[in-house]
Formats: sequence, structure tokens, C-alpha cells
Amino acid sequence: MSWRSSLILAVCFRPPVSRALPQPEKLQTNNVGKKKRPIEDLVLELVFGYRGNDCRNNVHYLNEGADIIYHTASVGIVLNLTTSCQSFYVEHSDDILCLTINQHPKFPNVVATGQVGDTGDMSATSPSIHVWDAMTKQTLSVLRCFHAGGVCSVSFSATGRLLLSVGLDLEHTVTIWKWQEGAKVASRVGHTQRIFVAEFRPDSDTHFVSVGIKHVRFWTLAGRALLSKKGVLSSIEDARMQTMLSVAFGANNLTFTGTISGDVCVWKEHILVRIVAKAHTGPVFTMYTTLRDGLIVTGGKERPSKEGGALKLWDQELKRCRAFRLETGQIIDCVRSVCRGKGKILVGTRNAEIIEVGEKNAACNILVNGHMDGPIWGLGTHPSRDVFLSAAEDGTVRLWDIPEKKMLNKVNLGHPAHTISYSPEGDMVAIGMKNGEFIILLVASLKIWGKKRDRRSPIQDIRFSPNSRYLAVGSTECAVDFYDLTLGPQLNRINCCRDIPSFVMQMDFSADSSYIQISTGAYKRLVYEVPFGRQITEQIQIDRITWATWTSVLGDEVVGIWSRNADKVDVTCACVSHSGLNIVTGDDFGMVKLFDFPSPEKFAKHKRFLGHSAHLTNVRFTNGDRFVVSAGGDDRSLFVWRCVHAPH
Repeated sequence: MSWRSSLILAVCFRPPVSRALPQPEKLQTNNVGKKKRPIEDLVLELVFGYRGNDCRNNVHYLNEGADIIYHTASVGIVLNLTTSCQSFYVEHSDDILCLTINQHPKFPNVVATGQVGDTGDMSATSPSIHVWDAMTKQTLSVLRCFHAGGVCSVSFSATGRLLLSVGLDLEHTVTIWKWQEGAKVASRVGHTQRIFVAEFRPDSDTHFVSVGIKHVRFWTLAGRALLSKKGVLSSIEDARMQTMLSVAFGANNLTFTGTISGDVCVWKEHILVRIVAKAHTGPVFTMYTTLRDGLIVTGGKERPSKEGGALKLWDQELKRCRAFRLETGQIIDCVRSVCRGKGKILVGTRNAEIIEVGEKNAACNILVNGHMDGPIWGLGTHPSRDVFLSAAEDGTVRLWDIPEKKMLNKVNLGHPAHTISYSPEGDMVAIGMKNGEFIILLVASLKIWGKKRDRRSPIQDIRFSPNSRYLAVGSTECAVDFYDLTLGPQLNRINCCRDIPSFVMQMDFSADSSYIQISTGAYKRLVYEVPFGRQITEQIQIDRITWATWTSVLGDEVVGIWSRNADKVDVTCACVSHSGLNIVTGDDFGMVKLFDFPSPEKFAKHKRFLGHSAHLTNVRFTNGDRFVVSAGGDDRSLFVWRCVHAPH
């Protein structure tokens, strides 16, 4: 071939050169200059939360008081009190409802936890009890049971070989297990009414007591048969059967039961012999028998006063007591769990706190904090530090420190909070409320800089623009309002986005603060000009926008995050990493999922992470993509996941 023809060929086959500008980045990345590395995995590092609102007797000491064990969502948590490090048991498939420890020296650190379940047909969705080693997190036995609805109480026998469980099924079934063999020894209808607790006598493998709505029963295991006697009141004049909430034991076959009225009933065998009137002013939710000296701890609902508190330590016969105040700052304290170690009492409260109280000096040390009522809706991560804010239905905003592993501060707003966001410099925080109000706080002083209420329905999302000039407030009134912060704290609305077809779900500003993308309840993603509120409909123009953040669950870039049965499983929240290489999502199944970003192909490959209850409300990356924080709706808990980056 001549040089002329080869030149013609070369010209003909020259690759086409586009005259168009290159497509801009989808997301402004703050790792510029560094080698960007995708995230390969998430590892559970920290959980802020404790299920105290509707469970009892579920906080215990381990290892001579060096560790404590408790639960939230479907996770068993062991917390070392010296290092504040947590470790997790994550084998449950649904929420844990009860927890107990084996006190026999032959079975150190052996724990039993019972979970929620739908059916009692022994299928995968029926409830189960897991017996496990708290130190190694090794499962020793899984007991699948007929307790439809869930397992509400578990108790080990004196030798530690037998386990007693109570169900939430209609017959409130009582079952005895040889847990090491996974074998059921005996089972029987417990009562027509709900049973709250059933416990073995501390010196027996054959005798136990169950308490519940308007009843107390004294049980004997005889071979494979369960025999029971009702509590007899007749020996005491005018005594009436009350709802019994808790149980403890004394020598010579004495049993103590805590009532809903605050009294404690004292039983000899199955006969009522004495009433300790008003042991607490409110319900006696929990009692604990100390094996080494027979002293009894009670916990109830009580207004703290000079004389009394919601926590009391009694002698072996419940005749004399010492009251402790919990120093929580609450008007009324409500104790749901008590446990006694060496010179210390461990307390779990209705308000999701776990407190250690010194017996000698009555000093209180709060070990665990959590949101007391859910859902937790709002989540805001600091622009440059590993701290984050949460805002919840309980009307509090809380500041959490990941390296310090603790809550640093909380502000009580008096109304349920729905959304929260840091300013780009991290010096201000905007909070959107359920009643339509929004508040801006100065971070340094936690003083209010400004507040406004232009809407009457919940604020769904709130965002500062990257240039710190504008605040966007999205509500269920199908509108996004803009405020110019340079005009000062009177916060006059300067414009709004109208004609949004449904309520606002998520919002993100563009990197240059000129546009905002809004995902709506009609499952449409819309883009508007800032601050004029004019809708942009030209797809070419939208495709050229670089976004400062991406939390939208809608758009071509995130098609892959929706599963095949997406009509059944809504993706509720999402967040793209600061590197722009990954997106994490939360869904109605309580799963956290990790995808590549963008994810334009349907049913994209991903990794899934379990632990939360149903309905995740929010998820965020911390600065530098070191951690992911996820917020639970039903479980009122915050999970912190460490990001494992791909090697260079």
C-alpha cells in the first residue's frame, strides 16, 4: 500500500473529536488531590441506644463488673466500662425483647436472648431464643419456639442447665428447655392474660414463679409435667389481686412480687402473708435478688425527692430500705431494669439511659444515653469533625462524639424535631420541627440565633447552601422556602418553590448554590433555580449540574438502589460518599446497603448490613468518609459503621 493510501486511511479512521465540553462531575468531591478509594465494606463500630421503654430486667454486669450487657434493635451489646469499647452479637433476625445471664459458675458469660417473631409454626419467621457466649459472641444454642409474637421473658435455673421462656402468644405459653441439647423438657399454657416475667427460684431447678396481669402463679416442674398454684390472698383482709410486674426471692420459700400500684406482696409458699405498702409511689417494674447476700433491689416509677427515689436497696425480708436518687434531671424517673454488682447497682431506665449507682456514696454515672422516644428523623454530620447530631420525636437534639464514644450534649426543644443540618463551616445548626417551625442554633453556645414558622405542617428537610447564604426549608405542604441568612436573624422568606406535586422528601444544593434538587412523595425528582424557585426542565441543563451533596433516592443515577420488589420495600434514605464513589441506603426492612455510585443499572450489586429494626429513617457519611451513621425509626437507635476502603 502506498503512503498516500495509508494517509487517506488514517484520516478516515481518525477517532471523532467532540466539540462539546466534557460532562462535569455529578458530585463535588472534597478529596481532590488525594487518590480516591471506593469503600468495600462497613463494620459496626458503635451503637447509641438501649431498649428500655418496653422491656425489663435487660441490663446485667459481666466479668465481676468489668463489662455490662444490654440490647437494642436486634443487637446484643457488650460494653467494656474501662475502654468504652462495644462488641456485638448480631445473629438475631429480629428485635431482641429479653435478656438474661446464667449465674452458675460453670457457665460464665453465658447469655440468653429472646426475639420477636411472627408465627409460632417453627418456620424461619417464628421467634427464637439464642444462648451465646458474651465474650466470644459464639452461638451455643438456638431454640426455635411456638411463642407466636415473640419471647418476652427468659430465666436460667439454679444449676444453669435449664432455661425457662415465656411467649407473647395468646396462651402465654411457659416452656422449659435443656438449652445445651436444644430440647424442650415441658411446655404449658401460662395464663389467659399477659405474663410479664417468669423466674426460677435462685436455689431450684424445679420451682419458678410467673407474674402478669391480675395474677401470680407458683410452678413446679415434675418430670415432663408443669404444675401450678394460684397465689392465695384470703389470709389478708381486703387484699385484692393486682397486676404484678416483677418478682424476687427470699430464704424459707419467700417470694416478693412488685405491683402496678407500688406495693410489694410477700408470699410464703403460694399464700400472701404481708404487703409492703407503697414500696414505690408508682409501679414496681423490676426487682433483683442478690445471690451472695440476699439483698433485694427494686426499681419503679417515682418522682425524685429528699426521702425517696426510683431505686431502692432492701434487706432480705423487705423490711428496711435505702433509696437512691438517679440525678437524671427528669421530673419523674422510671426504672425498668436493676442489677447489683460489688458495691454498685446497674440501672436501665425508660428514657434509654443506663446508669451505675455507687452504694456507698450514691454517686450516679451515666454509662449509656439514647433517644427515649422515636422515631429519630434527623441526622446531621459535622463538615470537618467526627461528631454528628440527631433529632427525634422525643423533642431532643443530641450531639454525639464518635472517637469519644459518647453523647456530648443534648438540647430539649419541647416539640418533636424532624430534620437537622450543619452549616458549611459547622458553626450553625438548622432544625426543622414537626409543627412547621424551624430553629437556627449557634453551635458554640447552643443559643438560638433565629427561628421562624411560615408553615403549619412538618418540616421534612432543611439545608444550608454551600456558600452559606441561603437556607432551604422543605415541608409536607408541597413547598420549599428560601431564606437569605445575610439579612439577619429575622428570617424573612425571600422566595419559594411552588407546584411541587407532593411532600418534600430530600433536598440537595448544587456546588455553586445556584440550584436545588428535590425528591418528592410522588417519586419525582425536580430541579429548581435558587433563590428564584423557577423549575428547570431541560434535561441537558440538569445533566451539567454538579451537586454539593446527594441524598436523593430518585434519579437516573440511583436506579440501581431499588430492589426487584421495590413496591414492597421502600428505600427511605440515601447518601453519596464525599468521594462520590459510593452510595449508602436505608430501607423499610431495616437494612443498610452499600452500592457503587452512580448506580444507573437496575438491581445493582451491593452489600447489605443488618442490625436495625424495620424502617430506617436516615443515613449519612461523616467527613472524609471514615464512618456511616444510620438512624432507626422503630428502634430509636443510632448505628455507627466504620468504612473499610479498598487498598491503593
